[in-house]
Amino acid sequence: MTEKANTAQVARHPLAGKSLSGADTVVQVLADEGVDTIFGYSGGAILPIFDAVFRYNDAHPVAGKDAAMQLVVPANEQGAGFMAAGYARASGKVGVVMVTSGPGATNTVTPVRDSMADSVPLVVICGQVPTAAIGTDAFQEAPVAAIMGAIAKHVFLVTDAETLEETMRSAFELARTGRPGPVVVDVPKDIQNWEGKFRGQGTLPLHGYRRRLAKVEENHLSDGACERFYTLLSESERPLIYAGGGVINANATKAMRRLANEYGIPVTTTLMALGASDTTHPLALHMLGMHGVASANYAVEDCDFLIAVGARFDDRVAGNPGQFAPRAKNIAHFDVDFAEIGKVKRANWHHVGMLERDLTDMLAYGKRINFSKDFGAWHKEIAWLKEEFALNYDRNSEFIQPYAVIEEINRHSKGEAVISTGVGQHQMWAAQYFDFREPRLWLTSGSMGTMGFGLPAAIGAQFARPDRTVIDIDGDGSIRMNIGELETATTYNTPIKVIVLNNYGDGMVRQWQKLYFGGRMSGSDKLLHSKDFVMAARATASSSRNASTGRKTCQRSFGNSWISKGQHFSRSLLTAMPVYTPWSGPDSVTTT
Repeated sequence: MTEKANTAQVARHPLAGKSLSGADTVVQVLADEGVDTIFGYSGGAILPIFDAVFRYNDAHPVAGKDAAMQLVVPANEQGAGFMAAGYARASGKVGVVMVTSGPGATNTVTPVRDSMADSVPLVVICGQVPTAAIGTDAFQEAPVAAIMGAIAKHVFLVTDAETLEETMRSAFELARTGRPGPVVVDVPKDIQNWEGKFRGQGTLPLHGYRRRLAKVEENHLSDGACERFYTLLSESERPLIYAGGGVINANATKAMRRLANEYGIPVTTTLMALGASDTTHPLALHMLGMHGVASANYAVEDCDFLIAVGARFDDRVAGNPGQFAPRAKNIAHFDVDFAEIGKVKRANWHHVGMLERDLTDMLAYGKRINFSKDFGAWHKEIAWLKEEFALNYDRNSEFIQPYAVIEEINRHSKGEAVISTGVGQHQMWAAQYFDFREPRLWLTSGSMGTMGFGLPAAIGAQFARPDRTVIDIDGDGSIRMNIGELETATTYNTPIKVIVLNNYGDGMVRQWQKLYFGGRMSGSDKLLHSKDFVMAARATASSSRNASTGRKTCQRSFGNSWISKGQHFSRSLLTAMPVYTPWSGPDSVTTT
């Protein structure tokens, strides 16, 4: 009995029973959840929480860090949302956004929907007008719960201050568990100013959600299910793993690679799963689908057993579901979401559970029964497909080839850099020509295809992975949408690299207009709105100064050190943005 009492005493939160304001409660829960970076923009309705962050950092200095909980202020709230998404995608942790009411909240709608579509865990904390003013069209009021309810994983409007602490903890639980996604917490100003006892524990009674989650977690692979899977594999001569973004979200990359390597099963990935399989591996087929490589698509055509892992057969992969994998006699489907099974393509073997555990258990069963099968003929066909249908371009052209730029950067990054992109042709070139040795190195807006994603996502990723080189491959149309975040990059001295492939227009849209609309470039030609991106970068860099150290940063345009010999790169087509490196001394100024 004494031991139990002691255990309970040790587990007791040090602030339990202490009176805290609602704002301090929010910040303390963030600290308890391990949040080290917040992306947000202040405003009247969120000021109490912003002030609480300041006071928390003042009371909790951390050696070697500017703050225990760094607050990153973007140019606008959409930038904050995409920074948090980049942080979450690169780290696997929950990204945190903090914005004011009304326009502050509505500016996060696109990042919230983008994160929902790509299963990215976010917690978005919105200030709201006082509870008594809700519904009166008060200054900077917006119906956040109604707006976000259709696009977020869950939305909370806190009207009972006593539930604020539990609501914040539940928001993190919902964001990171099951199929990850964004959770929005709308906190009226009077709730932030409320004073009450901090409990230090507890969550909301989300019985339905937890029951569904428990059902998935408890759904272990049975020996019978494993036996049926290996029977299908034994009957196959050309098995193929089709990996989706769920593999990365579930941190199941290693387990999937072990299963594939043990039996020599080739792997192709979706856009969202790049890095799930080491793209330099002989049996890696890189990306499939509309913008995928030909060899991967031909392999899907030829396979006789398709093993979908964390994939949803979306329209960019299986545009015509009836003709997708036409020679596959059997399809197996692993997923964490019951809704994905049979939604687009019928599978005759499926399992809904925890991917990392289930793939590990499947491999263990195979070893237990000493499963073995020679897929040598299939491996030769894969090698032939990769050689015969390798990506290529006019290497003798005197004009810039964007593929050559990416290839050269890839030669230096060796598949180990974090790559973010905007949306458009440059996005697909980057997906095709970059290598990814590990997961969480590829950050792009997949399902929503949101232009303006690349630059803020790169900034967020650099905060998440300060040890990694972070490169934003962007297009002139895409980067213009959030180009104000260049100032954020310089303000916080984030050493991101930004490459703009500038073709003076919306390249992918123009491509479709040429193919299907008689070449009429309606609204897609930006020649009348051309921008000098180098000058914009210089203006941003030259005005940036670190207030605490007096550090200046500067840049110069992209040099030829990364360019293959004999190639000509026209400034009108390629623009480089500044590269900022950590300060290395009072007299040091680093340029690229």
